[in-house]
Amino acid sequence: MRASRTALLLTLLFVAVPTVTLSPARAQTPAAAPAQTEQKTFAYEVVSITPRKSGDESSSWRTATDRIVMTNVPLISLVYSAYHIIIDDQISGLPGWARSDRYDIQAKMDEQATAAWKNLTRQEQSQQQQLMIQALLADRCQLKVHRETKQLPVYDLVIAKGGLKMKEAKAAADSRYMFGPGHFNAQSVSIESLSSSLSGEVGRIIVDKTGLGEKKFEFDLKWTPDDQQGTADAGPSLFAAIEEQLGLKLVSSRGPVETVVVDHMEKPSEN
Repeated sequence: MRASRTALLLTLLFVAVPTVTLSPARAQTPAAAPAQTEQKTFAYEVVSITPRKSGDESSSWRTATDRIVMTNVPLISLVYSAYHIIIDDQISGLPGWARSDRYDIQAKMDEQATAAWKNLTRQEQSQQQQLMIQALLADRCQLKVHRETKQLPVYDLVIAKGGLKMKEAKAAADSRYMFGPGHFNAQSVSIESLSSSLSGEVGRIIVDKTGLGEKKFEFDLKWTPDDQQGTADAGPSLFAAIEEQLGLKLVSSRGPVETVVVDHMEKPSEN
């Protein structure tokens, strides 16, 4: 389930990607809400939300330049994406039906917004998409939230005693990465992106304490997921792989984490 949340977050970070398959009743996505920008405020012109009662637990989420298409998803998926929820402890107050009821959802921008969208950077697109989903939920589900900062268990990411083992990326290199169960291949990725991506895997927010700042790195991190540990061909755990392959270490700690409290949410209005 942690892997599925990460997959959804990566979908939001990199728009116009192929379909991502999600595991049942769990969402995900990249933990603060995006900062408001001075860019044009984008919105979905057409939104369709249709209840689905097939009993099938497989889900998919596809993002194209002008639209998102979700099949058989619980609305918790949208809430996690809209507010960049990485771990369950970051949100409270969701009604039970938001986790259990499933919907087919399509949302599409108009031509003018689509043309302007293409001029945004990937980071700006990710920020705007979160704002658009927040607006969609407020309109169709009357979603109201507020934020609270709580002291929660976290992991501090520090440089291990043996020293850093990652290769620093060239300054002009494009940022790219592929993330899947037991594998994280990265080209020109920041420590912030690494921390955000792995937080869903370890079930806690990872706080960067490396002091590496904005530097970007190349690495090919491989580990055996927890549910496959104990098999004959099992490799290192994620914690061990981070230290052995990257020269970093996760240290258990506590710290302030911004959370989202759902004050009100209704089942989506009809199309």
